[in-house]
Amino acid sequence: MEKIKKKFGFKDQLGYVFGDLAGSMVNLYIDMYILTFSTYVLGINAKWMAGLFLFAKIWDAINDPLIGSLPDRIRIGKSGDKFKPYIRIAMIPLALSVLMCFADVSSWSMTMKHIWIACGYLIYGMSYTGTSMPYGAMASVITRDPVERTKLSRARSLGGTSVGVLFLPLVPMLVWNKDQTVNPQAFFLLAIVACVTSIIFYIILLTLTTERYSEADIKRQTTNDYKFFDVLKEAAKNRPLIGVMVASFGNCIASASMGAMSSYLYREYYHAPRMMALTSPLSIPVLFILYPLIPKLAHKFGKRKVIIASAVYNVIFSSCLFLFPISNVYVYLVLSTLSNVGQTGFMMLIWAFITDCIDYQEVMTNKRADGTLYSIYTFSKKIATSITHSGTTYLLAAIGYVSGVATQQAGVGEGIRSMVTIMPAIAGVVEIIGMGLIFNLSKTKTDKLYAELAQRRSFAEGNGEK
Repeated sequence: MEKIKKKFGFKDQLGYVFGDLAGSMVNLYIDMYILTFSTYVLGINAKWMAGLFLFAKIWDAINDPLIGSLPDRIRIGKSGDKFKPYIRIAMIPLALSVLMCFADVSSWSMTMKHIWIACGYLIYGMSYTGTSMPYGAMASVITRDPVERTKLSRARSLGGTSVGVLFLPLVPMLVWNKDQTVNPQAFFLLAIVACVTSIIFYIILLTLTTERYSEADIKRQTTNDYKFFDVLKEAAKNRPLIGVMVASFGNCIASASMGAMSSYLYREYYHAPRMMALTSPLSIPVLFILYPLIPKLAHKFGKRKVIIASAVYNVIFSSCLFLFPISNVYVYLVLSTLSNVGQTGFMMLIWAFITDCIDYQEVMTNKRADGTLYSIYTFSKKIATSITHSGTTYLLAAIGYVSGVATQQAGVGEGIRSMVTIMPAIAGVVEIIGMGLIFNLSKTKTDKLYAELAQRRSFAEGNGEK
């Protein structure tokens, strides 16, 4: 039996929080504001940006399984860790990519601006893959205990949420002047903050977390003769994984609404772009309630039931916001915050389902391929992100939004309001389909899955598999 380095505890959870903080400092800033920066500062057409998003995300989706499978195929470094060495390699170009994406090159020719922003965005996508793949997959080697994995999933959601509460509110306050003109220098200053803190947070992740089962997985992988395309074929039969993929597509729709599109809502419908800074602080009381509550509910009723209930809540509340327009920006701020509670619950639990899907495939095939399966999941998520980001950007143009003009034509603001409010309701329906109709691991079935794996490992260890 492999040597257990030290017991899972608070340090692992704290380290995992910082891991998501590190990625989110770059990921959320770029995803939410590169379109705003490119259209308002660089004057690039929204349709062209939609094409870039589509191409870049499809390219990312293609290389995700290739990069994500590397830890399953190739062991690097002398530490014995399976995933950490890959994070060390990719975290530097990821941090630097944010500087490139928000550099003020507005004085350049339009051709050079297009090339520059395309290169920066592609570098960001590939380097984020290089960090997010091993970071997500390493949860399965930090602990095998389902309760502890739920804690890691919650910790991960806290990282991204903290960026949303503490960092992103600064963006609209700094990048928009009081006369509603844009401040290009502020975008780059915030990019420097994101760059430096991302590197620091990744170092904290690598220091505090412990990969307890990496060596066992590597030995088991050698014994099972890992084959990439065999894992892909087996994953196509993994019904729980397919259900999670579909549900995550719904979450991508909601994220596009709550993220980049919301900046256009506050600018063009409410004519108060700086008010978006209040969205994250308003969510703090909600987080204080949900953070301890969600794991307890998941333990009592099962993760699946909780996530479905969250989606139903989101459908009902978001539909009301769509059907009944709110003219007062302060009232909308409060109601939209309450509406997003369902998506918060989704994000707190979804990562724990990924490890369940990995365990499910091990039971079905007697093979372990954490990195590859996690990358297959992110492959689907990036395809979903490319569709939603490109689709919403095309819709923005179709509504009549024009880059670089001081005032949009009549009806644009109302069109944006309708789009932003209906998207979370659609997202909830997709999540219900994924987790309610396709995903087939109930709490009882999941408990049996854990018991089966524990019995197999105990038998293998008892028969001398070191």
